[in-house]
Amino acid sequence: MRTRIFMLLLAVLVLAGCGREKKIESELLGIEEKDGYTLVTVRDPWKAGQTLHRYALVPRDKPLPDGLPDATVIKVPLRSAVVYSDVYARPIVELGCGNAIVGVLDAQYFKTPEVVAGLKSGKISDCGSSMSPSTERIVSAAPEAIFLSPMQNSGYGAIGNMGIPIVEMADYMESTPLNRARWIEFIGLLFGKSDQAAKVYAQVAKDYAAVKAVAQKADKHPMVISEYAINGVWYVPGGKSYKASLYADAGAAYPWAADQSAGSLSLDFPQVLDKAQKADFWLVTVYGQTLDRKSMLALYPHNDRFSAFSNHGVYYVDSATSGIFEETPFHPERLLREYVKLFHPDLLPDYSLQYYKPMGD
Repeated sequence: MRTRIFMLLLAVLVLAGCGREKKIESELLGIEEKDGYTLVTVRDPWKAGQTLHRYALVPRDKPLPDGLPDATVIKVPLRSAVVYSDVYARPIVELGCGNAIVGVLDAQYFKTPEVVAGLKSGKISDCGSSMSPSTERIVSAAPEAIFLSPMQNSGYGAIGNMGIPIVEMADYMESTPLNRARWIEFIGLLFGKSDQAAKVYAQVAKDYAAVKAVAQKADKHPMVISEYAINGVWYVPGGKSYKASLYADAGAAYPWAADQSAGSLSLDFPQVLDKAQKADFWLVTVYGQTLDRKSMLALYPHNDRFSAFSNHGVYYVDSATSGIFEETPFHPERLLREYVKLFHPDLLPDYSLQYYKPMGD
């Protein structure tokens, strides 16, 4: 009798476990397996407690289930997509779905080899610029979804009225690098590669933790700042941005760490100088040029007032040739490794810088 009761309880537990919904969560992304579909919730980065977009992902070979919530329905796996940025083309290709990319915006900025080759052969359409997309070319490419990054208080114009699902990738507004990297699991679901995407993320999380553990051995925490004033405005990462989190995990001190913004802060030169004049490291992004003391002063004539300028602490990355912005959003362990080498070179003796170069004399 006891055996029968035990077996009955075991069966109930097993059935309960099978019925439990699988969930994936980050600050801005929620994924829940439902009966006959997967519900994906993208939370609004700019309005706490509100939803930016909801998607119901339905298997392509199944009928639409009853009782679907108010959400954009996408049949998966996707067979074709237009992407606004190489940031999203890169993980799509990594998951083995590069053939599904049928169009891109701002084609001149793409570096992913498969996309460059597709544009050259005509297999992938150049759909114009992100500021002025060609709706005719997009229609001709026949995408089943359009991948783009949402902006605060900004609509999508004619693109939003084409009847093509828009996948709003708000990953860049996550407050930690691993939360941002987790969005590859959303991409995996869209292209029928969920298991593979989960494995990629698990390895990224493991590698990131290992590099972070190395950085925690540092006995000093140098101050770091980034970018420079353009037309009087200096954009710096907010204290709750994934970039600020990266600095902390790399063992650096960040002047705006106490700030609560996940996006960028718009400051002027005196504000930055007042708070970070003694910064040890200054990380700068340029496009299509090298950086030396003369060109650094050409960017702004008072840049030499920062200690990093005089103490060989300025490092730059050329985004025209470097893959830093394409290769690291979903692989933050790569950027973390770069930062640790910059801030604490002795902790990674066998690693050589892959993206940044010291400012020339």
